[in-house]
Amino acid sequence: MTEARARPASPPDGGAGGRRTGNRYLEILRTPGALAFSAAGAVGRMPMAMFGLGTVLLVAAITGRYGVAGLVAAAGSVSYAGLAPQVAKLAERFGQGRVLRPLTVIFAVTTGIFITVAELGAPLWALLITGSFAGATMPSLGSMVRARWSAALGDSPRLHTAFSLESVADELIFIVGPAVVTLLATDVYPAAGLAVAVAACVIGTLWFASQRRTEPAPRSASRAKDWPGRRRPRGRRAPAAGLVILVPVYWCLGAMFATIDLSTVAFAAEHGHKQLAGFALGVYALGSGVGGLWYGSRTWRAPLERRFAVTLGCMLAGVATFWLQPGLLSLFLVLGVAGLAISPTLIGGYSLIERQASAGRHTEGMTWLSSAISVGVATGSPLAGHLIDAHGARWGYLFAVGCGVAALLICLGGLGRLRVQAEAAPILR
Repeated sequence: MTEARARPASPPDGGAGGRRTGNRYLEILRTPGALAFSAAGAVGRMPMAMFGLGTVLLVAAITGRYGVAGLVAAAGSVSYAGLAPQVAKLAERFGQGRVLRPLTVIFAVTTGIFITVAELGAPLWALLITGSFAGATMPSLGSMVRARWSAALGDSPRLHTAFSLESVADELIFIVGPAVVTLLATDVYPAAGLAVAVAACVIGTLWFASQRRTEPAPRSASRAKDWPGRRRPRGRRAPAAGLVILVPVYWCLGAMFATIDLSTVAFAAEHGHKQLAGFALGVYALGSGVGGLWYGSRTWRAPLERRFAVTLGCMLAGVATFWLQPGLLSLFLVLGVAGLAISPTLIGGYSLIERQASAGRHTEGMTWLSSAISVGVATGSPLAGHLIDAHGARWGYLFAVGCGVAALLICLGGLGRLRVQAEAAPILR
């Protein structure tokens, strides 16, 4: 790695305008150890798609109120958002495996306590406390998987494809996860969805942590290697300067996603098919996965920050159609089409931060985006829940549009800053 240099003007994911360049996905999966850590990371982050919805379904089944359920889910999301960047710092300092193994055990225990408290019909304050502890200790594997790709591929154009692959994996998780947790919670037992989420987390995370060969070197070791006999220059206080724009954007996106989840559950219930809500959300994620596969298989001439703004606008345009739908069939169709822009948008945000992050702070920088989404979920869930309780699912979808509009306005307002930071700012590697 070089000591300090400026990024080139061309984006790291290619210079040709939207052309295919062979089967990139097979190429990156041939990287030693890549298939194993990517697969383990996908299994281990199943709770990402199951925990919040499982909490809502469990608490709603007990209390009969979406507002209360959304509040408890929000408490878990806020706690996760507060702890995840600190966990990322520890992982970069001491190594991913040393941090993930005890954290996984703690997550399993705290979630078991939360389920027990909920089943006993405990008061709201007890649900909030135990739900917060469970949410706070959920491992954040997405950023750690991406950090392994970054360490393995460096500045190669293939990193764009690797990030696309992980976003597609996220969407596959959101296809399977909501459907599984909804079926288990509604047809088997209210707490069954959360129990399966914990099992997937334990299996996948411990498998991921056991793969030490592809684990990025701890920050202290990388410093010694890159800066022998010299003091390393002080980096930015934040992992990446672009976080000042992208964190509020992702906050709004988190509120939008949470609102769409709750509104879709309520919409399906209003039409007498609550059990289909998970499949509807799975269609949304399927569209995103298809969009991510296409996006990652091509190279692009347009600047990364411009593509981020365009895909964000396309995503908002799709969400704006949800409240107009007369029934579940038409909702399924528009969910699939609207989902096409989700993965490209999220890929763009993570790629911008990866390009800006100081050496040894990639995991922390990308975790801030995940945390911002969680805070957005925490903000959107109770507001959307109360709105849905009072006025129905369509008003929830309108609230989701408002969140998307706010995200787009923030992005457009900070586009120049993203462009300068992404293409011209000196980055320590």
